[in-house]
Amino acid sequence: MTASAFQITVQPSGRSFAATDSETILAAAITAGVGLPYGCKDGACGSCKCKKLSGDVTHDTHSDKALTPQELADGFVLTCRATAHSDVVLESRQVTDTTTFPIKKMPVRVGSFDKLSHDVMRVQLQLPANNVFKYFAGQFIEFILRDGSRRAYSIATAPHVQESAPGIELHIRHMPGGLFTDHVFGTLKEKEILRAEGPFGSFFLREDSEKPMVFLASGTGFAPIKALLAHMQHQGITRPVSLYWGGRRPEDLYEDAWVQALATTMPNLRYVPVISDALPEDNWTGRSGYVHQAVLDDFADLSGHEVYACGAPIVVDSARTSYTSQRSLPEEAFFADAFTSAADQ
Repeated sequence: MTASAFQITVQPSGRSFAATDSETILAAAITAGVGLPYGCKDGACGSCKCKKLSGDVTHDTHSDKALTPQELADGFVLTCRATAHSDVVLESRQVTDTTTFPIKKMPVRVGSFDKLSHDVMRVQLQLPANNVFKYFAGQFIEFILRDGSRRAYSIATAPHVQESAPGIELHIRHMPGGLFTDHVFGTLKEKEILRAEGPFGSFFLREDSEKPMVFLASGTGFAPIKALLAHMQHQGITRPVSLYWGGRRPEDLYEDAWVQALATTMPNLRYVPVISDALPEDNWTGRSGYVHQAVLDDFADLSGHEVYACGAPIVVDSARTSYTSQRSLPEEAFFADAFTSAADQ
């Protein structure tokens, strides 16, 4: 039996694409090269949430935090878990006109790995040299494991590096009991071959804007932020950017020295490290508390800014809610990649 195809239209951009009743709306958009916003693709982060103006959809299982029962009743959908059963009109103000790069499956080789902190490993992957891997700074790849399951990690390397040295850097946090991260922290070997697919994600710099930016990172949410900063430096992008990086203890800001050094060469970069649970022996004298709150403390009005937030869902959700409701940030100026960690990212 052939799956029925329906027309999905996204307002106000007017972009449209076909989707069948055997695939999610997001999967159809990715296939069609239409840049809907998304993050986890698993119904957990809420990055793909948008308003359904008309049409009939059903949802697969998802987190109530990503889409609350009230939001569902109000007509909001998660495109990563929604399947169309008629023509559908959606409202999403973050659809990009940017031509998306082809998504490809490829073998990757472990070049090297080293610990950045007690629970974060930097893994350098070598990519096939015969075909340059193209992506936007801020996007992620997925490892395809032997059982078919996937693990997503943001790329910490700026895209221009691929022209001269094909390879990407990942920052992988150990989640004890997680099949993949236990392997990374226990039995991973140099020259090991893994299968990966990408690029994925809508978390990348909107370069058609001149607005000042706030970059907000918690933990390994710094990885895509590192790629954004290196990309800005390489491209000579001089928009003001304030980076707020939060961790529980100072060692969680595992590339603090890299950021401090970069700030000496990028006068448009302001760096604010924030620690929530410092111990006396840490001798921490910097900002304390929750990282999203530090932004609230420093900015009375975000109406003229863009915010790029990456890290734990609770940080991203708290930032989105408070910045839009308390600091006049337009919802379409909040770009996010929430790291969901099933037992394992």
